[in-house]
Amino acid sequence: MTGEHDMTRRQLIRHAGWFGGAVVLTVAGGEVVSHIAGPRGTVAEAAAPTTGALRFVQVSDSHIGFHGPANLDVVGSFTEAIDQVNTLGFRPDFVMHSGDLTHLSTAGQFDQVRQMLTRLRTDRVFTVPGEHDSIGDAGRAYRQTFGAGTLGDGWYSFDTHGVHFVALVNTLSLEKLGHLGTEQIDFVRRDLAGQSSDTPIVVFSHIPLFAMYPRWGWSTDDALKVIALLRRFSSVTCLNGHVHQLFTKTEGNITFHSATTTAYPLPKPGRAPAPTPQVVPARQLKAALGIRTVGYRRGDRELAVKDRRLA
Repeated sequence: MTGEHDMTRRQLIRHAGWFGGAVVLTVAGGEVVSHIAGPRGTVAEAAAPTTGALRFVQVSDSHIGFHGPANLDVVGSFTEAIDQVNTLGFRPDFVMHSGDLTHLSTAGQFDQVRQMLTRLRTDRVFTVPGEHDSIGDAGRAYRQTFGAGTLGDGWYSFDTHGVHFVALVNTLSLEKLGHLGTEQIDFVRRDLAGQSSDTPIVVFSHIPLFAMYPRWGWSTDDALKVIALLRRFSSVTCLNGHVHQLFTKTEGNITFHSATTTAYPLPKPGRAPAPTPQVVPARQLKAALGIRTVGYRRGDRELAVKDRRLA
């Protein structure tokens, strides 16, 4: 049994992630390099940044347009998240918003999010849609704003720093669970066919690709067909939003990470009749909201994932 002061590095990373510690991690030459949060949200680096390292940020579930007691100012909290990205102490190679950019899929809400994302100090911004971005129009308004260069209903892939990224859409054919569909699964099959088995793969989706809590729709009904295509790769990381809370699960070579939100918390699985916005004391709200940083250096086997709270 491991004592309180005898945690392994991996256990420490996971423990800190749950409690929202302000340490940013990146992988460099097989070692985890820590960046300690300094005064006023700045970051003092514990070691000089290494060249060639990939560092990106995931934000999720901003729900611009939401009005309710769970968060009376989602624009303000999303602005704080953007400010946090801009004061990390490094310039992310890209930022991914993993869905539910808006709350009601209106043109005005999409335009507001687009304008807010332009404030990010990064070279590129990517998105995938959430179910709140597809209300009433099967995602057409979302794709008009954010779908340039994508395929089908908005899926795509790209490569950088020796990592292959796949961005999926599993929020359009919802009955109870998320759904990918034959056309998109065929895209993944073709897309991965040319990749070497030692290429690190990162998959973005809004709804989890594992059965986190199917009773609430926190799963994707045909995800196993994609998971089967990912089994031959030595390192696979799946990053999703939707559930508004941190959760990590590892199955063989695949690690799944659910992200928190910049808008409002949802209950833990099974602790409420339904996944409805949770009202917490105002002073506790920012502790439930946050962003995620991810680091990788070519040649390493795993990505370093670190979750940061807004508080």
